[in-house]
Amino acid sequence: MTAMTETDVRVSVADDESVVAVHHEAPSDDWIAFCHGFLSDKTGSYEHRCRRAVERGYNAVRFDFRGCGESDGQFVEQTLSDKLADLQAVVDHFDPPSLALFGSSFGGKVAFHTAVRDERVEAVVTRAPVTYNDAFDEYRSIVADEGECRFDTGDRIDQRFFDDFDAYPFADVEASLSVPVAIFHGDTDDSVPVDFSFEAASNLETDVLLETFAGEGHRFSRDAEDRLLDRTFHWLETV
Repeated sequence: MTAMTETDVRVSVADDESVVAVHHEAPSDDWIAFCHGFLSDKTGSYEHRCRRAVERGYNAVRFDFRGCGESDGQFVEQTLSDKLADLQAVVDHFDPPSLALFGSSFGGKVAFHTAVRDERVEAVVTRAPVTYNDAFDEYRSIVADEGECRFDTGDRIDQRFFDDFDAYPFADVEASLSVPVAIFHGDTDDSVPVDFSFEAASNLETDVLLETFAGEGHRFSRDAEDRLLDRTFHWLETV
């Protein structure tokens, strides 16, 4: 088997900051970019996903949003607008003729809102995506009561996050998204309710594949993750 080439790059964003991305190279013009979740980074499952993508002939890119992993910035200072800018900068750096986006959890929201802005995006795949802003109501209440919401990781958000977040209702995606969408969601997810994905699939005015994974929560088991990737690349081949 030919060794896979993985290249780390620093991509400039705003305010003299940069994000760290990894390009898993394949000899093709097919591209997929992976967006990690809210309190996650580009390591772990994203390495596995990218290597599987290369095996299927895709150039794959994973990266850390600002405030996460190896990228610059503080988590508390990052908003959804910043995450959208980070993804846009990464896509612009590699400048593929077209690409698919894969977003997990909050990365799904970033992928959805990017897809309505960037004509190079030809398909969106999500796992347990944050769609409707109601998914963050618990955090919103804590911020309202205590001034900030602090997570087990030590990361935190404050009102700045929600002032920006409210500018991105999922209704904007429903009204504008035209590329095919695949949504995979565990049916026992207690972080992002699967009902939100059913609602999104019903309201999107484009082709949507929605599959639920029995007994899987917000984090998938390794077996479910492998099945997810098999379904993802099979679906991408059809669209």
